[in-house]
Amino acid sequence: MTRPIALIAALFAAMFLLALPRPGLAQTDSTWVQVAALSDRAEAEDLARAFAGLFPETAGFALRSGFYAIVLGPYPPGEAQFRLDSLMRDGLISPDSFLAYSEDFGPAFWPLAVPDPEITPTESAVAPSPQDLPDETEAEARDSEALIDAGQRQALQTALQWFGHYTGAIDGDYGPGTRKSMAAWQEASGLAPTGILTSRERATLLAAYQAEIAAFGFEIVTDTKAGITATLPLGLVEFARTEPPFVHYRATGDSDLRLVLISQPGDPLALAGLYNLVQSLEVVPLTGERALDDRGFRIAGQSATLSTTVSATLEAGMIKGWMLVSTPGNAQRDARILQTLEAGFVTDSTVSLKPEDVAMDAGTRDGLKSGLEVRKPRFSRSGFFVDASGSVLTTVAAVDNCARITLDRETGATVTLADPASGLALLTPVTLLAPRGVAAFRLAPGRSGSEIMVAGYPYEDRLPAPALGFGTLEAVTGLDGEPGVTRLALAAQPGDAGGPVLDATGAVIGLLLPAGVDPALTLPAEVHFALTATEITRLLAPTGIALNEATGTTALNPTKLGEVGRAMTVLVSCWD
Repeated sequence: MTRPIALIAALFAAMFLLALPRPGLAQTDSTWVQVAALSDRAEAEDLARAFAGLFPETAGFALRSGFYAIVLGPYPPGEAQFRLDSLMRDGLISPDSFLAYSEDFGPAFWPLAVPDPEITPTESAVAPSPQDLPDETEAEARDSEALIDAGQRQALQTALQWFGHYTGAIDGDYGPGTRKSMAAWQEASGLAPTGILTSRERATLLAAYQAEIAAFGFEIVTDTKAGITATLPLGLVEFARTEPPFVHYRATGDSDLRLVLISQPGDPLALAGLYNLVQSLEVVPLTGERALDDRGFRIAGQSATLSTTVSATLEAGMIKGWMLVSTPGNAQRDARILQTLEAGFVTDSTVSLKPEDVAMDAGTRDGLKSGLEVRKPRFSRSGFFVDASGSVLTTVAAVDNCARITLDRETGATVTLADPASGLALLTPVTLLAPRGVAAFRLAPGRSGSEIMVAGYPYEDRLPAPALGFGTLEAVTGLDGEPGVTRLALAAQPGDAGGPVLDATGAVIGLLLPAGVDPALTLPAEVHFALTATEITRLLAPTGIALNEATGTTALNPTKLGEVGRAMTVLVSCWD
């Protein structure tokens, strides 16, 4: 299915460059959209003139039947069909318009610069420079305005819309909205805001509009493998490479833009996965608009160095979208590009990119991460759920000096409690979670020499799920007999810190503390300490969180014990 073009200004922008001469393109290899045919040449010229005010690529040719045809083009054959369908769908041309070909035409009658249909058409005669036009009083401006036709009025509305002053319909009707937009443009240009444009002001507005369109270099691009047709600013970006699910366009010249088309098969689960992947990219700032539902997502990230907008839609089992990467300070320019991109974004629901479409070994694909650098956390540690809403216990060291904290790579979290003396930290997710498992605490002291298990992420975010480590409860106090901590014999890594320590029944008896807290004390590698369940309960009492107390006394088999530990364990990541 295709998405209708909703903004006519974007359509004009896309067609402006199509009206320019295309080196090496013979008319016999191109196709036109015929929009009208009249028997009277003078009437045909008037109609062509009106169409030219709306469509810069308007041309007129005599037909063998004696009629005079008004046509748009020329376009490559596939593009011509797209133009015909789009214009008819948006009601901009008659429903009986059709495709026509150069061999059907006789001599040209519009514009006069095109004498023969076998010669590539050139632009219409150059409009007079605004400086060459006389000054007009407000009354004279009203009089000159009354002489312009509907096509010229629509062209002015289009230009006003492009510069962000007009939001109404492109209908050539100068109502209050159009007058207000004219006054706004005049004021922005340092002119008297009368709401009536003089001949010089009209020429200035249209010249500025056409100059911008030429600088952006908008062209309609069809990527048959991605199943996307889009109007792209090829004056600012150029095709770089395809790495499913992305098609990359890099900046050209002094441009700071990057553009990425997105295409892949999928469902709501795949859409959510793509949403999370995109947010992990370095080019997508962490702050800004975020919206996700089963039909699509939109991200507008802002930082001191980047301004990135991402949009994707799920339809008929295909995910299609785009990402525009820019820099701050270009909001007005980027808004025009986004307006054009969104208005002219058309998808083919039968085609999408697949990894096998591009020759690339698995190692290269994994290393490139689809050609975009993935943002990495500064470090990651372990934690575990302590209530049904997703509150997480971890260590203070896991969340100290972090600009952002995430749980399981996706959900943001805030620090509710941080107690440096004990090393305990409590995290609250920014959105409610539904944990697969929640800790149940054993408050009675454990038995020295009993077996324990720790669930955690020893290799930080390099593992997709928690790992399990087994050891022994060596003592129910610290080395100097201090209460509130236990001593463990355990092979653990820094990433395990913050993970739950479980006894044989699956009850949590403590929280694993980081090793080497006291730099003046060097201990054997297998010596670790844990904050006891009793101390955790005391520290959390002011927070109002009601901890679950374990009641079971039956030892679990290793498989079941592992399931209990993994279900409650969380990856806690610290980001710059």
